[in-house]
Amino acid sequence: MNDHLTYRELEAGLDQVRSSPRDDGVLQMIVVRTERGLRRTPESCMISAAAGLEGDHWSRTCKMRTEDGLAHPDMQICMMNARTIELIAQDRDRWAIAGDNLFIDLDISHENVAPRQTLGIGEALIEITAVPHNGCAKFIDRFGKDACQFVNSRTGKELRLRGIYARVIQDGRIAVGDRIGKKAIASAA
Repeated sequence: MNDHLTYRELEAGLDQVRSSPRDDGVLQMIVVRTERGLRRTPESCMISAAAGLEGDHWSRTCKMRTEDGLAHPDMQICMMNARTIELIAQDRDRWAIAGDNLFIDLDISHENVAPRQTLGIGEALIEITAVPHNGCAKFIDRFGKDACQFVNSRTGKELRLRGIYARVIQDGRIAVGDRIGKKAIASAA
């Protein structure tokens, strides 16, 4: 499918995106980026603080590095709202080319999930980071200029239509269909 939606057509789908659950969402798809441009969509996989998503190229190709040269953990897992990618891609077979690891049916707006918010998913816990996730040239190639402008618009930024980054804080297995929801952060005693 080479036809991309116009900005106006994308805007018309915002109500569906805004109706995403604020808590108790569902993991819709897992995407492992094995090499640049190559994707696989397993039904389940392990995520860990050491490696991110099992088999993903994050540890080898992350653009942001720590002082000791390791892939930055604040960009370990990239997630996008499933209703947003459904709108933009128009076909579930095209979700994986967006470049995100997890597609979740959960409101990921700034209002609903702030940096440091912990989310439980399957056996794992992840923490939302403050690193911005923006539409880029690859996103334009895959979904069109209007889609990039849509996700990078003021509303797009508020709703985080392009997605968010997270770090793994508790290793565990995740699977398509797992519930995903906000967890209380334990206070230091």
